[in-house]
Amino acid sequence: MVESTGDTAVSFRVHKDDLAEAVAWVARSLPTKNTQPVLRAVVITADDNGLEFAGFDYEVSSRVRIGAEVDQPGRVAVAGKLLADIVSNMPAKPVEVTTDQSKMKLRGGAARFELPLMSLDDYPQLPALPEVTGSILPAALAGAVTQVAAAAGRDDTLPMLTGIHMEVQGNHLKLTATDRFRLAVRSLEWNPVSPDVQAKLLIPAKTLLDTARTLDTHIDDPVEIAVGGAGNIGGDGLFGLHSGARETTTRMLDADFPNVAPLLPKAHSSIASVEIAPLLESIRRVSLVADRNAQIRLHFSDGELALHASGADSGEAQETIPAAFTGADELLIAFNAGYLRDGLSVIDTDRVMFGFTEASRPAIMIPEPAELPEAAADGTFPTPETHFTYLLMPVRLPG
Repeated sequence: MVESTGDTAVSFRVHKDDLAEAVAWVARSLPTKNTQPVLRAVVITADDNGLEFAGFDYEVSSRVRIGAEVDQPGRVAVAGKLLADIVSNMPAKPVEVTTDQSKMKLRGGAARFELPLMSLDDYPQLPALPEVTGSILPAALAGAVTQVAAAAGRDDTLPMLTGIHMEVQGNHLKLTATDRFRLAVRSLEWNPVSPDVQAKLLIPAKTLLDTARTLDTHIDDPVEIAVGGAGNIGGDGLFGLHSGARETTTRMLDADFPNVAPLLPKAHSSIASVEIAPLLESIRRVSLVADRNAQIRLHFSDGELALHASGADSGEAQETIPAAFTGADELLIAFNAGYLRDGLSVIDTDRVMFGFTEASRPAIMIPEPAELPEAAADGTFPTPETHFTYLLMPVRLPG
């Protein structure tokens, strides 16, 4: 904090809800701790077109514009998360904002606040949004990212596993994420600017998921994906999204995503179909006695699935639910309970299809197709065409 910002003072009047939404959207990606306090600032620019709110921490940038009555244009900075908290709790009245050389004053109804301004002398220049590469409906992008991010790694010592791999082939997108214990793959279509566009991108999963969750999925206006034009796709190292009055960029990961295609089985020795809601409820109940991150055993047999969990000091639990099972006489397999719940929670159908090869080999979960696959001549079941696959490594059983 300093006594003088070196920037012009501003004065404007704006609707409280518009201000709260804009500041909260920018503040969500600001760091809570940083060696440079100015990076915790939201930068407010007032001009003849209204207000722009922006934030940037060298990795993620956010900008949003809203309408306002601007009496005095200028550019100032103030602590972003604090401003977001204040505005969200102000009365539902128009907010009047003025600044002098050291303070921002906010007035809404009977509420008054004063905040110290932050110097913009050392504030970095915000990156420009790369050239638009294509567009997609917000609901489609948000849904796909949510499904795949469930399998992304969180270990920063393995940066290649903390991202979502986006492969672009013409009008097809394929999103993939893995943390070595599970793998999620989602395919979908989009509208590229160029029909022959090709690219392989690695975007930080947490940032992409946070941004996807803020998209308005109830509108049909597409969101633009901006990673560069022909001949320079991904060349700037930035992944950009533009939706309405909002735009954001994030620096992509400079790492090689592993080749996961060989992990996905093309055929299975047995398959099962289970209703997701009762299965999740059963997992929740039997896990009550399990140690944290403990395994849950699934015993598939004709017409039913038995779930079992136990803890060193808390006893054991078992529950049986209906299930369709075809293939081997029976199958006993164990999974990490949390990883299993994560996968079931992002499957967008009422029932899930499991595909198994062996109890010691990865199993897949996919949205149940209209018809379950029939056994081939060799007795195996082919994987149906599907837009989403969640592969899960089993936990080794004793003996």
